[in-house]
Amino acid sequence: MKFSHRQIFISLWGLLMVTVLISLNMGAFQVDLKSLMGQSSTEFLASSQYFILMDIRLPRIVLAGLTGAGLAITGAAIQGMFRNPLADPSLIGVTSGAMLFAVMSIVLMGVILPSMTAFFQQSMVALFAFAGSMVSIYLVYFLSKKAGRTHIMTMLLAGIAITALTSAISGIFIYLSDEQQLRDITFWSLGSFGGATWTQVFIAGPIILIGIYKLNTYCHSLNAIMLGEHEAEYLGVAVEKVKTGVILISSLIVGVCIAMSGIIGFVGLVIPHFIRLIKGADYRFLMKSSALTGAIFMILTDDLARTIIAPAELPIGILSALVGGPFFLWLLMRSQKEQWLL
Repeated sequence: MKFSHRQIFISLWGLLMVTVLISLNMGAFQVDLKSLMGQSSTEFLASSQYFILMDIRLPRIVLAGLTGAGLAITGAAIQGMFRNPLADPSLIGVTSGAMLFAVMSIVLMGVILPSMTAFFQQSMVALFAFAGSMVSIYLVYFLSKKAGRTHIMTMLLAGIAITALTSAISGIFIYLSDEQQLRDITFWSLGSFGGATWTQVFIAGPIILIGIYKLNTYCHSLNAIMLGEHEAEYLGVAVEKVKTGVILISSLIVGVCIAMSGIIGFVGLVIPHFIRLIKGADYRFLMKSSALTGAIFMILTDDLARTIIAPAELPIGILSALVGGPFFLWLLMRSQKEQWLL
């Protein structure tokens, strides 16, 4: 039985709502949602359950959903721009640049301001990570620009070179860090929504949502680019404008996501593949569906991260890799089997 795009969209929205409701009731501390429904507004606001739901779980769920949606849709957009289903944002150096600046922040701030508060340290790490992602993508974009055109192959090579360089410099800072700094670096690099606040949601939310909206405006252009850049130009697509827009917006979204939650892999790589299995590679459907599925996946993964070893938490980057890695291997084996059959 085949489902229309509209039916799948409605199903994904419904699944997202159900996921949010289920997630509100998951955690080390059990909250009885049914009993809360019978309380008066005064009793609810005065209860400890209100604090748990509204100040701890809900901002965490919202930030996880925004991050999953942002990473998934940027993965789909970059795969379309590169015309390569194996591409993801880390390919152009965004992740490694954020990692380098975050490591620098943790190590240098520990030397310059050894008595800084935890909140100030987290804020500086987030700010430096975002700045690092922007610096990295600027270098990649600058190196790939020639005679007014952005060369995709050069961008790929520049991204690999920048990634190698920033990873080496990060290694130097990690080598020079003390035990506490090394623990902070390790924890940040594994990703977590444990410290999510409404402040983070209000900062990251508008940027991610506007970025998702802008990337969706490139759906028709990306469909044309999949045929080839010259073919897309014959169809009236401003290819250079599209490539610049996709690169900058994707980098902005990924930079904000990394700044708020640390490094979370495989989402931008696996989710678009999963959507292609359902309904093909039409970007009018792929982009929106990837965003919704990415949000659902990230919320459910975070639920597992905070309950599997409760009351402790497992870094979400570990779980996303444990889920995404085997799924991606299955995709590779499936594609090889299909090629062999052909």
